Order: sequence, then structure tokens, then C-alpha cells
Amino acid sequence: MPTKTAFVTGGTGFIGLNLIEHLAQSGWEVTALHRPHSRLTELKKFPVRLVQGEIEDRHSLEHAMPEGVDAVFHVAGDVSLWSGHRERQWRTNVEGTRNMVATALAKRAGKFIHTSTISVYGMQPEPFDETAPKLGRDTLNYQRSKTAAEDEVAKGIDQGLDAVILNPANVIGRYDWSTWSRFIRLAANRQLFRIPPGRACYADVGAVVRAHAAAAEMGQTGHNYLLGGPDASYADIARMVCELVGTAPNTAVGRPVVLKLAGRVSEWTSKLTGKEPRISEEAATMLSASIICRSDKAIRELGYEISPIEITLKRCIDWMIAQKLLTRPEARR
Repeated sequence: MPTKTAFVTGGTGFIGLNLIEHLAQSGWEVTALHRPHSRLTELKKFPVRLVQGEIEDRHSLEHAMPEGVDAVFHVAGDVSLWSGHRERQWRTNVEGTRNMVATALAKRAGKFIHTSTISVYGMQPEPFDETAPKLGRDTLNYQRSKTAAEDEVAKGIDQGLDAVILNPANVIGRYDWSTWSRFIRLAANRQLFRIPPGRACYADVGAVVRAHAAAAEMGQTGHNYLLGGPDASYADIARMVCELVGTAPNTAVGRPVVLKLAGRVSEWTSKLTGKEPRISEEAATMLSASIICRSDKAIRELGYEISPIEITLKRCIDWMIAQKLLTRPEARR
């Protein structure tokens, strides 16, 4: 049986590293795109071919992407929620996806797996599935840019691209140095002055990357697949983290109006300092909302697996402790 080939963007990031590890262990021959100054320490641990380029530069993509790969996994994206990054975010998420679609078509790639986000569906009033309207087109910039990126994929499908779109919720797991690992560290160290008042659903990164690989085999062209999981409030997550680490939880939950005001003030301050705020207005809006999805379609068609939140958190915490990103109380003593 011939070896399957893949071209992966975002390979130095959280989901990208987990995906490359899974593909390599599954026998795929992987070509991983990286920016000129990316940190490659983790990526070099896997048997992959490294190529330099940027998704915003179509010329570099044409040199980097092999001809006729079995699957393109477009994982790269800008997830910033700060207004100061809007132009950069649009270039990466929208123009970068446009370049990826055009290059995949020109190189006659097999399947195109686009990693989007649950955020393209915006703030839905109740648990939703893939039939819900994509309200992200009219809300926050991150949501707008990712919705517009899906439009670029749809244009490619009209030109013959065999593309599938995956929409993960909040993803937790290994190789995360800056997103949910930061929240876990702050919660464990009792450094959250107030816990955000929102609620969300959570996906294990292992299940998410296995769904990516399954989408290359079984995903329906032009279809979205929501990759969610159990739902919990941010207060629930903070409590579970403290129980797993062995620290006393902080139970003070902030009010949405106060959180949003803090975000607005931080945005004003950032315009004077030029520095990214600790919490932006868009982040405050997201953290105050209840965003819950259903994953029945991904479970049915991609074999997507739902893990208990406690197990997902424990895997991430164990990795953080091994990486010295977090210590248990007894270790500190």
C-alpha cells in the first residue's frame, strides 16, 4: 500500500504539532511549512520534511507545496482577539487561505482539510449544529476573518477543490504553551482575580487531530464538522484544575458588564501604549458568552470521540508539569 502524503501549515502551533505527530505515527509522509523565524524544536522531533514559507506569500507556497499530495491540512491561523492585530489577522486568515486554496488547486492536491473554528457560528442562543446560520460574519473580527476564510474555501470548491471544513470548539491538550495552558496556570496559582462568567464546550486535542485525519478519508466535500465536547462554565474548569493540581480554588466569578468594561478600558490603554492588553474587548465578549455546539455529525461521519473534561484536563496538566510550566503544591514545598 503506497504511503499517504500530506502538506501541513501551522505545524509549529498547538493543533498543528499534535496533528503532525499523529500523521507521522500513522505512517504518513509529511511536509510541514514553517515561517523563517519559527521555533522548530518540537517539530524537529518528528520525521517530517521541513519547508520554509508563509501562507501570505503565494510565491513561497508554490515552491513549498509538493505536487499531487494526498491531503493538505491548512491549520495555520491568527487567533488574536485584539483590535491591534486586525490587519495582520485578515492577511493571515483570509488572504492566506485564498493563497492556500489557489496553490492546492494548481498543485492538484487530493483533499483539502481546512481548520476553522466554532466561532464562525457566532453567539447562538442555544446549543447548535452545522445547520445553524454563521453569525460570525457580523460580529467580532476574529469571527469575521474565519468566516471569510471559509468563503475562500467555498470558492475553491466551486473550482473543483475537494475541501472539508472542521470547526473545533475550545481545544485542550499537549503542546499548548499560550492558550488554555495559560488559563490552567492562572487558575492553579490562584491568579485569576475574577473567573470569566461564560460557558463553552471542550475538545481533547487528540480527538481533534484524529478527526482531521478521518476527514481526509471520509469527510464530505463542502461540509462543516463541529468538533465540540462536554460543556462547562469557566468556573467549573477552574475548580477542576485546582482539584487536579491540589490547590484551593478561587470561586469568585466576574459579572459580564464588569468584564466587558475592563476589556474596553484595556483597549483604550493599548492604543496609547501600543501593547496588547491582558484582556481585550473582544476577548471579554467571548468569555462572557455561552457557546455550546453539538458534534453528532462528526461522531457519526468521522468517528469523532468525546472525552470527559477531567481526563482532557489531566492530560494537559501532566504535560505542563513535565514541561515545568506548572508545579504541584508539594513540589513547591
